[in-house]
Amino acid sequence: MNITYYGHSCFGVEIKGRKILFDPFISPNELAKNIRVETVEADYILISHGHGDHVADAVAIAQRTNAKVICNYEIGLWLEKKNVKNIHSMNIGGKVKLDFGNIKCVAAQHSSGLPDGTYGGNPMGFVIESSEGNFYYAGDTALTYDMKLIGDYRKIDFAFLPIGDNYTMGVDNAIIACNFIQCNQIIGMHYDTFESIKIDKLETLAKFERAGKKLTLMKIGETRATQDLN
Repeated sequence: MNITYYGHSCFGVEIKGRKILFDPFISPNELAKNIRVETVEADYILISHGHGDHVADAVAIAQRTNAKVICNYEIGLWLEKKNVKNIHSMNIGGKVKLDFGNIKCVAAQHSSGLPDGTYGGNPMGFVIESSEGNFYYAGDTALTYDMKLIGDYRKIDFAFLPIGDNYTMGVDNAIIACNFIQCNQIIGMHYDTFESIKIDKLETLAKFERAGKKLTLMKIGETRATQDLN
């Protein structure tokens, strides 16, 4: 399994030769200015919620690649109006079996307005199950006790957690989330893009280390194999 970081909360994960893209926000992100969005590949696009910093490039990439978009029902309707054809709408608690593995939608505590002001449905996170490993993509969320269900439900090999605070949980709550999901291998997201979510990287890494957790902060444009996270 390979992971590519495109900035903010946007990651590409390759599983069994299939390319899964999470929350595509690239072209408006000044920190990702060296990423050519027109070259980003996807077989599936997973959208956790409707905010612009998670859907900005979703329509363009979906139309160019014909990737299947996995999202909630309301975002699916919004995408249909924008002439995106390949959509699989879901909701919290639902699970779908695909050619690379399974996607289960789980709760996220956040808001979800779309860029045009329309209602974006309930925000979600995703648990991905595959023969190459299981992982949790939290999306934008506060710390919630529902996360304990994820740790009880499946062995999670690694997780993408927001750590920027202000709009989502911050570092201290993310460390608690590690305990809830029973996973100590974390990839940080939703930090540094805006002034209000900037973090002290050295302090953040030290906090995770003191708690017995491994936090990886990937460079934008970097690709890593999951075995290199250890």
